[in-house]
Amino acid sequence: MPGTRVRRRTAHRERRRAARRHALLAVASAVVAIGATAGLIDAGHQDGRDTARPEPTAPPVLQPLPAVPTPTPTAPAPSASSARPAPAPSPSRTTVRPSAAPEPPPSPSATPAPAPRARLFRHPDSQVLDWVRAHPDDPRRPVIESRIAERPAAVWFAAHNPGEIAGQVREVTRGAAAAGRIPVLVPYAIPDRDCGGASKGGAPDLAAYDAWIRQFAEGLGAGAAIVILEPDAIALSDCLSSSDRAARFASLARAGRTLRTANPRARVYFDGGHSGWHAPAKQAAALRAAGAATNGDGIFTNVANFHRTADERAYARRVLAALGGPAGLGAVIDTSRNGNGAPAAGDWCDPAGRALGQPPTTRTGEARIDAYLWVKLPGESDGCSGAAGSFTPEYAFALATGSTVQRSAR
Repeated sequence: MPGTRVRRRTAHRERRRAARRHALLAVASAVVAIGATAGLIDAGHQDGRDTARPEPTAPPVLQPLPAVPTPTPTAPAPSASSARPAPAPSPSRTTVRPSAAPEPPPSPSATPAPAPRARLFRHPDSQVLDWVRAHPDDPRRPVIESRIAERPAAVWFAAHNPGEIAGQVREVTRGAAAAGRIPVLVPYAIPDRDCGGASKGGAPDLAAYDAWIRQFAEGLGAGAAIVILEPDAIALSDCLSSSDRAARFASLARAGRTLRTANPRARVYFDGGHSGWHAPAKQAAALRAAGAATNGDGIFTNVANFHRTADERAYARRVLAALGGPAGLGAVIDTSRNGNGAPAAGDWCDPAGRALGQPPTTRTGEARIDAYLWVKLPGESDGCSGAAGSFTPEYAFALATGSTVQRSAR
Protein backbone atom coordinates (compact mmCIF):
# COMPACT_ATOMS: atom_id res chain seq x y z
CA MET A 1 0.00 0.00 0.00
CA PRO A 2 2.92 2.41 -0.40
CA GLY A 3 1.15 4.14 -3.28
CA THR A 4 -1.79 4.94 -1.03
CA ARG A 5 0.52 6.41 1.65
CA VAL A 6 2.28 8.53 -0.95
CA ARG A 7 -1.03 9.87 -2.23
CA ARG A 8 -2.09 10.66 1.33
CA ARG A 9 1.16 12.52 2.09
CA THR A 10 0.87 14.48 -1.17
CA ALA A 11 -2.74 15.51 -0.41
CA HIS A 12 -1.73 16.54 3.10
CA ARG A 13 1.09 18.76 1.74
CA GLU A 14 -1.32 20.37 -0.77
CA ARG A 15 -3.78 21.17 2.02
CA ARG A 16 -1.02 22.85 4.07
CA ARG A 17 0.14 24.89 1.07
CA ALA A 18 -3.43 26.05 0.41
CA ALA A 19 -3.83 27.09 4.04
CA ARG A 20 -0.63 29.14 3.88
CA ARG A 21 -1.77 30.84 0.66
CA HIS A 22 -5.11 31.79 2.23
CA ALA A 23 -3.33 33.23 5.27
CA LEU A 24 -0.99 35.32 3.10
CA LEU A 25 -3.93 36.63 1.04
CA ALA A 26 -5.77 37.67 4.20
CA VAL A 27 -2.72 39.56 5.47
CA ALA A 28 -2.26 41.31 2.11
CA SER A 29 -5.94 42.32 2.01
CA ALA A 30 -5.65 43.79 5.48
CA VAL A 31 -2.58 45.79 4.47
CA VAL A 32 -4.35 47.16 1.37
CA ALA A 33 -7.41 48.10 3.42
CA ILE A 34 -5.31 49.90 6.00
CA GLY A 35 -3.39 51.76 3.29
CA ALA A 36 -6.59 52.86 1.54
CA THR A 37 -8.08 54.10 4.79
CA ALA A 38 -4.92 56.03 5.58
CA GLY A 39 -5.01 57.57 2.11
CA LEU A 40 -8.60 58.72 2.58
CA ILE A 41 -7.78 60.26 5.95
CA ASP A 42 -4.77 62.07 4.50
CA ALA A 43 -6.78 63.35 1.52
CA GLY A 44 -9.37 64.73 3.88
CA HIS A 45 -6.80 66.65 5.92
CA GLN A 46 -4.67 68.36 3.32
CA ASP A 47 -2.88 71.40 4.61
CA GLY A 48 -4.11 70.66 8.09
CA ARG A 49 -7.77 71.20 7.17
CA ASP A 50 -10.73 68.88 7.20
CA THR A 51 -11.97 69.47 3.66
CA ALA A 52 -15.21 67.60 4.25
CA ARG A 53 -16.75 70.58 6.02
CA PRO A 54 -16.44 74.34 5.53
CA GLU A 55 -14.13 76.37 7.69
CA PRO A 56 -15.90 78.52 10.27
CA THR A 57 -15.82 82.21 9.43
CA ALA A 58 -16.75 85.32 11.32
CA PRO A 59 -19.97 87.07 10.20
CA PRO A 60 -19.42 90.12 8.01
CA VAL A 61 -19.41 93.58 9.49
CA LEU A 62 -21.59 95.49 7.06
CA GLN A 63 -20.23 99.00 6.88
CA PRO A 64 -22.24 102.14 6.12
CA LEU A 65 -22.36 103.33 2.57
CA PRO A 66 -20.34 106.32 1.47
CA ALA A 67 -21.93 109.34 3.09
CA VAL A 68 -21.24 111.71 0.19
CA PRO A 69 -22.32 110.64 -3.29
CA THR A 70 -20.91 112.30 -6.34
CA PRO A 71 -22.92 115.52 -6.74
CA THR A 72 -24.24 116.86 -9.99
CA PRO A 73 -21.79 119.33 -11.53
CA THR A 74 -22.79 122.85 -12.47
CA ALA A 75 -20.98 122.89 -15.80
CA PRO A 76 -20.41 120.32 -18.54
CA ALA A 77 -17.54 117.90 -17.96
CA PRO A 78 -16.00 119.66 -14.94
CA SER A 79 -13.08 118.35 -12.97
CA ALA A 80 -13.80 116.33 -9.86
CA SER A 81 -12.83 119.26 -7.67
CA SER A 82 -15.68 121.35 -9.07
CA ALA A 83 -18.10 118.44 -9.07
CA ARG A 84 -17.83 117.78 -5.35
CA PRO A 85 -17.75 119.89 -2.21
CA ALA A 86 -14.26 121.02 -1.26
CA PRO A 87 -12.66 118.08 0.58
CA ALA A 88 -11.54 118.54 4.15
CA PRO A 89 -7.91 117.66 4.90
CA SER A 90 -7.51 114.09 6.04
CA PRO A 91 -5.81 113.84 9.45
CA SER A 92 -4.43 110.43 8.51
CA ARG A 93 -3.17 111.34 5.06
CA THR A 94 0.00 109.42 4.21
CA THR A 95 2.39 109.42 1.33
CA VAL A 96 1.03 106.91 -1.13
CA ARG A 97 3.55 104.64 -2.74
CA PRO A 98 3.45 101.40 -4.71
CA SER A 99 3.46 98.17 -2.77
CA ALA A 100 6.80 96.50 -2.17
CA ALA A 101 5.08 93.12 -2.12
CA PRO A 102 5.42 90.94 -5.22
CA GLU A 103 2.64 91.27 -7.72
CA PRO A 104 0.34 88.28 -8.30
CA PRO A 105 0.87 86.35 -11.52
CA PRO A 106 -1.02 87.67 -14.53
CA SER A 107 -4.36 86.10 -15.24
CA PRO A 108 -4.35 83.40 -17.90
CA SER A 109 -6.44 85.53 -20.24
CA ALA A 110 -7.51 89.15 -20.54
CA THR A 111 -10.86 87.99 -21.89
CA PRO A 112 -13.66 89.15 -19.57
CA ALA A 113 -15.69 86.59 -17.69
CA PRO A 114 -19.15 85.93 -19.15
CA ALA A 115 -21.69 88.58 -18.22
CA PRO A 116 -23.84 87.49 -15.26
CA ARG A 117 -27.26 86.11 -16.12
CA ALA A 118 -28.49 84.75 -12.78
CA ARG A 119 -30.55 86.36 -10.06
CA LEU A 120 -28.81 88.70 -7.66
CA PHE A 121 -28.20 88.00 -3.97
CA ARG A 122 -29.97 89.74 -1.11
CA HIS A 123 -27.86 89.53 2.00
CA PRO A 124 -29.98 88.73 5.08
CA ASP A 125 -28.33 91.43 7.22
CA SER A 126 -28.87 95.11 6.44
CA GLN A 127 -30.07 98.25 8.15
CA VAL A 128 -33.38 98.29 6.26
CA LEU A 129 -34.08 94.67 7.22
CA ASP A 130 -33.24 95.49 10.85
CA TRP A 131 -35.78 98.34 10.74
CA VAL A 132 -38.47 96.18 9.12
CA ARG A 133 -38.07 93.48 11.77
CA ALA A 134 -38.13 96.02 14.60
CA HIS A 135 -41.22 97.92 13.37
CA PRO A 136 -43.94 95.39 12.48
CA ASP A 137 -46.74 97.90 13.18
CA ASP A 138 -45.30 100.95 11.42
CA PRO A 139 -47.70 101.93 8.59
CA ARG A 140 -44.73 102.55 6.28
CA ARG A 141 -43.39 99.04 6.81
CA PRO A 142 -45.23 97.22 3.98
CA VAL A 143 -44.04 99.71 1.36
CA ILE A 144 -40.46 99.85 2.61
CA GLU A 145 -40.30 96.07 2.95
CA SER A 146 -41.71 95.21 -0.47
CA ARG A 147 -40.02 97.95 -2.48
CA ILE A 148 -36.60 98.18 -0.75
CA ALA A 149 -35.88 95.50 1.84
CA GLU A 150 -36.82 92.59 -0.43
CA ARG A 151 -34.60 93.79 -3.28
CA PRO A 152 -31.06 92.46 -3.74
CA ALA A 153 -28.39 95.05 -3.02
CA ALA A 154 -24.64 95.43 -2.73
CA VAL A 155 -22.63 94.51 0.35
CA TRP A 156 -19.96 97.07 1.24
CA PHE A 157 -16.61 96.35 2.88
CA ALA A 158 -15.41 99.74 4.05
CA ALA A 159 -13.08 98.89 6.94
CA HIS A 160 -9.37 98.29 6.56
CA ASN A 161 -9.38 95.12 8.63
CA PRO A 162 -6.56 92.74 7.66
CA GLY A 163 -7.03 89.31 9.15
CA GLU A 164 -10.83 89.63 9.06
CA ILE A 165 -11.75 90.66 5.53
CA ALA A 166 -11.27 87.24 3.88
CA GLY A 167 -13.72 85.60 6.28
CA GLN A 168 -16.25 88.40 5.87
CA VAL A 169 -16.19 88.17 2.08
CA ARG A 170 -16.32 84.36 2.26
CA GLU A 171 -19.44 84.48 4.42
CA VAL A 172 -21.25 86.51 1.75
CA THR A 173 -20.05 84.51 -1.25
CA ARG A 174 -20.89 81.19 0.42
CA GLY A 175 -24.35 82.46 1.28
CA ALA A 176 -24.89 83.56 -2.31
CA ALA A 177 -23.60 80.26 -3.70
CA ALA A 178 -25.93 78.31 -1.40
CA ALA A 179 -28.85 80.39 -2.68
CA GLY A 180 -27.76 80.01 -6.31
CA ARG A 181 -27.44 83.79 -6.71
CA ILE A 182 -24.79 86.36 -7.57
CA PRO A 183 -23.43 88.64 -4.83
CA VAL A 184 -22.48 92.26 -5.47
CA LEU A 185 -19.40 93.17 -3.40
CA VAL A 186 -17.92 96.64 -2.91
CA PRO A 187 -14.33 96.90 -1.65
CA TYR A 188 -14.01 100.46 -0.36
CA ALA A 189 -10.69 100.93 1.43
CA ILE A 190 -8.41 102.78 -0.98
CA PRO A 191 -6.07 105.25 0.84
CA ASP A 192 -7.21 108.89 0.79
CA ARG A 193 -10.74 107.71 0.13
CA ASP A 194 -13.24 110.48 -0.72
CA CYS A 195 -10.39 113.03 -0.82
CA GLY A 196 -10.73 113.48 2.93
CA GLY A 197 -14.47 114.21 2.71
CA ALA A 198 -17.31 112.78 4.75
CA SER A 199 -16.34 109.23 3.79
CA LYS A 200 -12.63 109.66 4.39
CA GLY A 201 -10.66 106.67 5.58
CA GLY A 202 -9.28 103.52 4.07
CA ALA A 203 -5.95 101.74 4.33
CA PRO A 204 -2.97 103.73 5.66
CA ASP A 205 -1.01 103.35 2.41
CA LEU A 206 -1.04 101.44 -0.86
CA ALA A 207 1.17 98.62 0.41
CA ALA A 208 -1.40 97.94 3.13
CA TYR A 209 -4.21 98.24 0.59
CA ASP A 210 -2.58 95.73 -1.76
CA ALA A 211 -2.32 93.23 1.10
CA TRP A 212 -5.96 93.87 2.08
CA ILE A 213 -7.16 93.26 -1.49
CA ARG A 214 -5.24 89.98 -1.62
CA GLN A 215 -7.10 88.88 1.50
CA PHE A 216 -10.39 90.15 0.04
CA ALA A 217 -9.74 87.98 -3.03
CA GLU A 218 -9.23 84.90 -0.84
CA GLY A 219 -12.90 85.09 0.14
CA LEU A 220 -14.30 85.26 -3.39
CA GLY A 221 -14.68 81.52 -3.81
CA ALA A 222 -15.29 80.05 -7.27
CA GLY A 223 -18.83 81.18 -8.05
CA ALA A 224 -20.02 84.06 -10.18
CA ALA A 225 -19.69 87.44 -8.45
CA ILE A 226 -19.79 91.15 -9.26
CA VAL A 227 -17.12 93.37 -7.71
CA ILE A 228 -17.60 97.16 -7.70
CA LEU A 229 -13.97 98.19 -7.25
CA GLU A 230 -13.59 101.36 -5.17
CA PRO A 231 -16.33 103.91 -5.98
CA ASP A 232 -14.92 107.38 -6.81
CA ALA A 233 -11.32 106.09 -6.79
CA ILE A 234 -10.80 107.11 -10.43
CA ALA A 235 -13.38 109.84 -11.09
CA LEU A 236 -12.43 111.65 -7.87
CA SER A 237 -8.67 111.29 -8.24
CA ASP A 238 -7.96 114.87 -9.34
CA CYS A 239 -7.42 115.80 -5.69
CA LEU A 240 -4.20 113.75 -5.73
CA SER A 241 -0.83 114.85 -7.05
CA SER A 242 0.15 113.37 -10.39
CA SER A 243 2.58 110.93 -8.76
CA ASP A 244 0.08 109.86 -6.11
CA ARG A 245 -2.60 109.45 -8.77
CA ALA A 246 -0.29 107.24 -10.85
CA ALA A 247 0.48 105.16 -7.76
CA ARG A 248 -3.24 104.75 -7.00
CA PHE A 249 -3.99 103.71 -10.58
CA ALA A 250 -1.18 101.13 -10.46
CA SER A 251 -2.65 99.75 -7.25
CA LEU A 252 -6.12 99.53 -8.80
CA ALA A 253 -4.64 97.64 -11.76
CA ARG A 254 -3.02 95.20 -9.31
CA ALA A 255 -6.32 94.86 -7.47
CA GLY A 256 -8.25 94.00 -10.62
CA ARG A 257 -5.66 91.42 -11.62
CA THR A 258 -5.63 89.90 -8.12
CA LEU A 259 -9.41 89.58 -7.95
CA ARG A 260 -9.79 88.06 -11.41
CA THR A 261 -6.93 85.62 -10.86
CA ALA A 262 -8.44 84.47 -7.57
CA ASN A 263 -11.82 83.83 -9.19
CA PRO A 264 -12.04 83.89 -13.00
CA ARG A 265 -15.85 83.93 -12.73
CA ALA A 266 -15.85 87.21 -10.82
CA ARG A 267 -16.50 90.26 -12.99
CA VAL A 268 -14.56 93.30 -11.76
CA TYR A 269 -15.88 96.75 -12.68
CA PHE A 270 -13.84 99.96 -12.44
CA ASP A 271 -15.04 103.46 -11.52
CA GLY A 272 -16.64 105.18 -14.52
CA GLY A 273 -18.05 108.22 -12.70
CA HIS A 274 -21.41 109.27 -14.17
CA SER A 275 -22.94 111.05 -17.12
CA GLY A 276 -22.91 114.47 -15.46
CA TRP A 277 -19.25 114.51 -14.50
CA HIS A 278 -16.21 113.95 -16.73
CA ALA A 279 -16.33 113.80 -20.50
CA PRO A 280 -16.25 110.18 -21.78
CA ALA A 281 -12.80 110.59 -23.35
CA LYS A 282 -11.29 111.93 -20.13
CA GLN A 283 -12.84 109.21 -17.99
CA ALA A 284 -11.73 106.54 -20.47
CA ALA A 285 -8.16 107.80 -20.37
CA ALA A 286 -8.10 107.57 -16.58
CA LEU A 287 -9.68 104.10 -16.68
CA ARG A 288 -7.06 102.95 -19.17
CA ALA A 289 -4.28 104.24 -16.90
CA ALA A 290 -5.83 102.28 -14.03
CA GLY A 291 -5.79 99.04 -16.00
CA ALA A 292 -9.54 98.75 -16.55
CA ALA A 293 -9.15 97.54 -20.14
CA THR A 294 -6.67 94.77 -19.28
CA ASN A 295 -7.41 93.89 -15.64
CA GLY A 296 -11.16 94.44 -15.47
CA ASP A 297 -14.42 93.36 -17.02
CA GLY A 298 -15.92 96.80 -17.52
CA ILE A 299 -17.05 99.91 -15.69
CA PHE A 300 -19.69 100.98 -13.19
CA THR A 301 -21.52 104.31 -13.28
CA ASN A 302 -23.88 106.45 -11.19
CA VAL A 303 -23.00 104.96 -7.80
CA ALA A 304 -24.89 106.89 -5.09
CA ASN A 305 -26.14 109.31 -7.75
CA PHE A 306 -29.39 110.13 -9.50
CA HIS A 307 -28.86 110.38 -13.26
CA ARG A 308 -31.44 108.64 -15.41
CA THR A 309 -30.73 105.17 -16.68
CA ALA A 310 -31.02 106.15 -20.34
CA ASP A 311 -28.38 108.87 -19.87
CA GLU A 312 -26.10 106.43 -18.06
CA ARG A 313 -26.44 103.79 -20.76
CA ALA A 314 -25.44 106.26 -23.47
CA TYR A 315 -22.58 107.60 -21.37
CA ALA A 316 -21.28 104.14 -20.45
CA ARG A 317 -21.21 103.07 -24.09
CA ARG A 318 -19.25 106.19 -25.06
CA VAL A 319 -16.73 105.54 -22.28
CA LEU A 320 -16.36 101.90 -23.29
CA ALA A 321 -15.86 102.87 -26.95
CA ALA A 322 -13.13 105.34 -25.96
CA LEU A 323 -11.57 102.84 -23.54
CA GLY A 324 -11.05 100.10 -26.08
CA GLY A 325 -10.01 96.66 -24.87
CA PRO A 326 -11.78 93.32 -25.31
CA ALA A 327 -15.23 93.32 -26.89
CA GLY A 328 -16.66 91.66 -23.78
CA LEU A 329 -16.16 94.70 -21.56
CA GLY A 330 -19.51 95.93 -20.26
CA ALA A 331 -21.07 98.33 -17.77
CA VAL A 332 -23.26 98.15 -14.69
CA ILE A 333 -25.40 101.09 -13.57
CA ASP A 334 -26.53 102.03 -10.06
CA THR A 335 -30.28 102.61 -10.38
CA SER A 336 -31.13 102.69 -6.68
CA ARG A 337 -32.23 106.35 -6.55
CA ASN A 338 -32.52 107.55 -10.15
CA GLY A 339 -36.23 107.04 -10.81
CA ASN A 340 -36.91 110.78 -11.15
CA GLY A 341 -33.52 111.78 -12.49
CA ALA A 342 -30.97 114.17 -11.02
CA PRO A 343 -31.94 117.06 -8.71
CA ALA A 344 -30.85 120.65 -9.19
CA ALA A 345 -27.11 121.18 -9.54
CA GLY A 346 -25.32 120.94 -6.19
CA ASP A 347 -28.28 119.31 -4.41
CA TRP A 348 -26.71 115.95 -3.59
CA CYS A 349 -27.54 115.36 0.09
CA ASP A 350 -30.76 113.32 0.39
CA PRO A 351 -32.46 115.57 -2.18
CA ALA A 352 -36.25 115.73 -2.13
CA GLY A 353 -38.35 114.44 -4.99
CA ARG A 354 -36.13 111.49 -5.87
CA ALA A 355 -37.40 107.95 -6.44
CA LEU A 356 -36.32 104.36 -6.69
CA GLY A 357 -35.12 103.38 -10.14
CA GLN A 358 -35.10 100.16 -12.13
CA PRO A 359 -35.06 97.17 -9.76
CA PRO A 360 -31.80 95.23 -9.74
CA THR A 361 -31.41 92.73 -12.56
CA THR A 362 -28.76 91.10 -14.71
CA ARG A 363 -31.13 90.92 -17.70
CA THR A 364 -31.13 94.42 -19.10
CA GLY A 365 -31.85 93.65 -22.75
CA GLU A 366 -29.29 96.34 -23.64
CA ALA A 367 -26.03 95.86 -25.53
CA ARG A 368 -22.95 96.21 -23.29
CA ILE A 369 -25.08 96.92 -20.20
CA ASP A 370 -24.51 93.92 -17.95
CA ALA A 371 -26.75 94.82 -15.01
CA TYR A 372 -28.78 97.41 -13.18
CA LEU A 373 -27.71 97.28 -9.53
CA TRP A 374 -28.61 98.88 -6.23
CA VAL A 375 -25.12 99.75 -5.05
CA LYS A 376 -26.16 102.60 -2.76
CA LEU A 377 -28.84 101.15 -0.48
CA PRO A 378 -32.00 103.31 -0.73
CA GLY A 379 -32.91 104.91 2.57
CA GLU A 380 -29.37 105.12 3.93
CA SER A 381 -28.75 108.80 4.40
CA ASP A 382 -26.16 111.04 2.78
CA GLY A 383 -26.06 112.96 6.05
CA CYS A 384 -29.06 115.32 5.84
CA SER A 385 -32.15 113.22 6.64
CA GLY A 386 -30.16 111.41 9.31
CA ALA A 387 -26.63 110.61 10.37
CA ALA A 388 -24.42 109.85 7.40
CA GLY A 389 -24.80 106.19 6.44
CA SER A 390 -27.74 105.54 8.77
CA PHE A 391 -31.08 104.16 7.64
CA THR A 392 -33.88 106.74 7.88
CA PRO A 393 -37.42 105.44 7.26
CA GLU A 394 -38.71 108.85 6.20
CA TYR A 395 -36.19 109.05 3.38
CA ALA A 396 -36.74 105.41 2.42
CA PHE A 397 -40.52 105.89 2.29
CA ALA A 398 -40.16 109.03 0.19
CA LEU A 399 -37.99 107.17 -2.32
CA ALA A 400 -40.30 104.18 -2.36
CA THR A 401 -43.42 106.25 -3.03
CA GLY A 402 -41.89 108.78 -5.40
CA SER A 403 -41.43 106.29 -8.23
CA THR A 404 -44.09 106.24 -10.92
CA VAL A 405 -43.37 102.71 -12.15
CA GLN A 406 -42.09 99.68 -10.25
CA ARG A 407 -41.28 96.66 -12.39
CA SER A 408 -40.41 93.31 -10.94
CA ALA A 409 -36.79 92.21 -10.93
CA ARG A 410 -36.09 89.17 -13.09
